[in-house]
Amino acid sequence: MRIALLTDIHANREAFEAVLTDLAQRQIDRLVFLGDLVGYGPDPGWCIDKVEALVAQGAICVRGNHDRAVGVPDGALNANARRVIDWTVDRLNARQKLFLGELPLTVEDGDILYVHASANDPADWIYITNDSKAMPSFRVSKARLIFCGHVHRASLYSCNLAQRVAHHPVPTGAAIPLIRSRRWLAVIGSVGQPRDGSAMAGYAILDKRTNELTFRKVGYDAATTARKSRDCGLPEALAQRLMKGE
Repeated sequence: MRIALLTDIHANREAFEAVLTDLAQRQIDRLVFLGDLVGYGPDPGWCIDKVEALVAQGAICVRGNHDRAVGVPDGALNANARRVIDWTVDRLNARQKLFLGELPLTVEDGDILYVHASANDPADWIYITNDSKAMPSFRVSKARLIFCGHVHRASLYSCNLAQRVAHHPVPTGAAIPLIRSRRWLAVIGSVGQPRDGSAMAGYAILDKRTNELTFRKVGYDAATTARKSRDCGLPEALAQRLMKGE
């Protein structure tokens, strides 16, 4: 089975469509969405509807902090993020809000755990940015593979039998063997709000047959998304961030 892992779409239709187009050229058996379908971007309704349709066809989706903030005020969001969520709430219908509100925080599928932020406290939205931040997820979960988003920059960690956590390079487009003598945690990156300087949509593919993970980057029309963001009156800083990928 080949699983496509997408996260942090953030209402960016152009990036989402570019990734789906790229996936159509590959053998994919299941789509998994790791949260934050909305926030920051100008097309929240379209992105929700698309993911909901894919979930109806067998995709998995978990809830992110921006998805939660649509229904539950989140004082932890920064001013720009909060402003976009307020704007988003006014543009979603009841069904779209219900879909976000009913998403689970985690999904376990065999030896895999899917979560937006961290396995150790999924509702606290912890950013896994280094070895020490990754360690608690390995401690509380027995899953061999943990996949998450939230950070908007791809990274990969392993935990060996001695419970030592190591950080690993993340080459784009190269298959990484997830050796079975270790457990693994992968932060997938972001489809719609990349912050790795590339301004390209990021996602990953897990091949369960070969036990390999491949991180991919796809170019998209960021200028159009930025223009739409400005036309909607969303914060200028968010449009600029799309163009820079920072």
